[in-house]
Formats: sequence, structure tokens, C-alpha cells
Amino acid sequence: MKTNQEYLDLDKQLLWHPYTSMSKPSPHFLVEKASGCEITLSNGHTLIDGMSSWWSVIHGYNHPAMNNAIQAQLSQFSHVMFGGLTHKPAIELAEKLITITPTDLQRVFFSDSGSVSVEVALKMAIQYWNTQGQPNKQFFVTPKSGYHGDTFAAMSVCDPENGMHNLFTGALTKQLFISPPPTGLNEPVKEEYLNEIRTTFKENHQRIAGFIIEPLVQNAGGMRFYNPEYLNQIRTLCDEFDILLIFDEIATGFGRTGKLFATNHTHICPDIMCVGKALTGGYMTLAATLTNDKVALGISDNDGVFMHGPTFMGNPLACSAANASLSLLSEYNIPEKITQLETWMREALETCEQLEQVKEVRCLGGIGVVELKNALNLHEIQPKFVELGVWIRPFGKLIYLMPPYVISKKQIQILGKAIYQVASELPH
Repeated sequence: MKTNQEYLDLDKQLLWHPYTSMSKPSPHFLVEKASGCEITLSNGHTLIDGMSSWWSVIHGYNHPAMNNAIQAQLSQFSHVMFGGLTHKPAIELAEKLITITPTDLQRVFFSDSGSVSVEVALKMAIQYWNTQGQPNKQFFVTPKSGYHGDTFAAMSVCDPENGMHNLFTGALTKQLFISPPPTGLNEPVKEEYLNEIRTTFKENHQRIAGFIIEPLVQNAGGMRFYNPEYLNQIRTLCDEFDILLIFDEIATGFGRTGKLFATNHTHICPDIMCVGKALTGGYMTLAATLTNDKVALGISDNDGVFMHGPTFMGNPLACSAANASLSLLSEYNIPEKITQLETWMREALETCEQLEQVKEVRCLGGIGVVELKNALNLHEIQPKFVELGVWIRPFGKLIYLMPPYVISKKQIQILGKAIYQVASELPH
């Protein structure tokens, strides 16, 4: 029987964790169990989770309804191939997604992860235009400061300069980048920004397959909030220049911004929409790419088939988890619940505005951000949060919260106090 320390030593020797050096790894903490909004480490130390495990565990850990759904499906079958076979969990999930997403989205393609759902969206757009006799439409326009995943096509539409993928620039498809949307949820729309998009479209529309953007919030690119009216105007421009509009709702979907989808802050509908992360309540890896009949039937005309097929596409266990998660979500009053969460975070984080080290504090729905003036050292900061009994994983200049929706006001207050303490100890 290995000791906890022996497990951690093996981890350091064998496992390559995300965004981590093998020779100088960040500290890792051995988890023994998790329940509700708390993660218990092997040493008995309990952490309040402010991250929802990368924004996915919206109902908390070890939820009875989620557990029961997976156990029930496990007793029937855990997986069958989706080529030539189908099953009720996938059909039921597709029906639910079609019901709760914008009206024009009527077709669902399942995949394994958010990055892959973006790959699928980009392939859909390119293949659509090929079937429409415009094979030169192979490229995408996207704002800088965006993030859409770590696979190759997804990396090509991430920020090319300040993002985490600039090392691969030479190997990636050269996409067309515009400035990031001007920040400020309620700031007036800047015509010069829309003119930049118009100019890009006008000069390149014959080779542009689609425009891809994270609606309302650019997440990993800096937790940047912007006026949703830009999205309404971008839809108009896409229609004018015959360009497909793609929304990446992987981080913003399922209530995180205060509405069920960030798209609901607009009066338009994208041609393609990607969802993932919270889709299964953080229990299983699953994503979906939804599209309209124009794209789906456009590809399928003349016996065309969409050229993508993940091995674990539509996994029954994952679909069952997603069905249970969406059922739980339907029991919430999302605007009320997330507004309450936003209020708690504003109150818990407002004292950070007094600190010399802090540039800005901002909140939107279930997202709370403390932006610092200088970048953080994760190696040094992460253990300090653990010592204070919270799980918060900053990046760049940001200490942020994306907690489970079931978190209590007291737990949010503890998270806020920890952020204040750690930020106050940083150099000015």
C-alpha cells in the first residue's frame, strides 16, 4: 500500500499535467474525495472550489441525481459505436439541446471535448461552402484575445500573439484576425470597430468560410466582457458578405453569464454553436456542435456526408450525465440564481478594489474577476490559496472565480477573503 507522498512522488515522475513543465512542475495536490462545493485532499485538508473544475461542475461534486443517472445507464451499456447504431440517451439529449438553444439550431453533432467541437464547427463551415460551389472559402475571421481550444484547427483561431499557442504559429493555418471587441458591457458600440470587420469582410469574403467568436465574454483570453450589440451587428455583416457565424459557447453556455446561453443576450442566432464543459455537469467529457438546416442540409445535398466521426461520439454514459445535468438546470431559475451569485461575488470581491496591486474588479453572472496590474507566478500563488482552504487557479494577471451554482454565500465570502489576502501580499 503506497503512502500519499509516494503517490505524489510517482505523479511528479510519471504524469505530465496540463500547461506544466516536467522538469519544474507546479505543485499538485492529491484529492481523496469531493462533495458539493468542497474538495478534500488526501491529508484531510478541505478546499472550497472556486473553479467548478475548469468551469464545468455547475451542480457541485458527487450529486445524487447525476450519480444515479450514470449508474442506471451503466447497468444497461456503457458504450456503443455511433456509426450505424443509436440510443435513447443521445436522442433525448439532442431533443433537449434543440429545445433550449436558439430556434434556428436544429441539428446536433456530438464529439468528445470542447476543442473537438470547434474543429467540427470549422470543418462544417468549410465543407458547407464546398458543397455550395465555393471551395475557396477555407479561412476564418476571429478577434484577437480569443481562445477556442488546444487542437490544431482550434489553435489557429486563438490569439496568435499573446495566446498560449504562438509557438505553433508556423504550423497553423493563417487565419484573419481583427481587434478584440472593445470592453464594457454597457459601453456604446464603437463604429470604428464594426468598420474594421466590414473592411476585412469586404476585402476577403471570397475566401472566408466563417467568423468565430466567444459571445459576450472572451474567457481564457483575459475574461473580457463586451457589449452584446456587437454580436447583433456582426450577424448583419456576416449575412451581407455571405459568411457563416460561429459562436463558441463552451465556457459561456448553460447559465454562466446569467442567461441560459450568452447568445440569449442578443436577438440573433449563429449558424453554428459549440457547447461543452458544463454540458454534463462536469461528470464526463462531452461536447456538441449545433447547426441550422442551411448548413446541415447544404452539406448533405447530393448524397454528401459530413467527414467526421469520433470513436466515442455520443457516448451513452456522457449523454446520460448531460440529460441529468440539463434536468437539474431546468429546475433552477437561472436569472434569479445567477444574479444572486453575481451579487455575492461583487460583495466578496469589492474590497480588492482598495488594493494598490489591483487594476479592476468586474463580475458578470457566475464570473468574478480581480485583474491585477502585474502577472502572477502560479508556482507561488497556488499553495497560498490551498493553505487558506480554497481552490483558485489564477492565470496571467487574473485571479477569478467561476464557482458551482450551488455554492453558498458563506463559501463565496471565504473565497473573496482569500483572494484579498493573497492579492494584498503581492508586490505593488
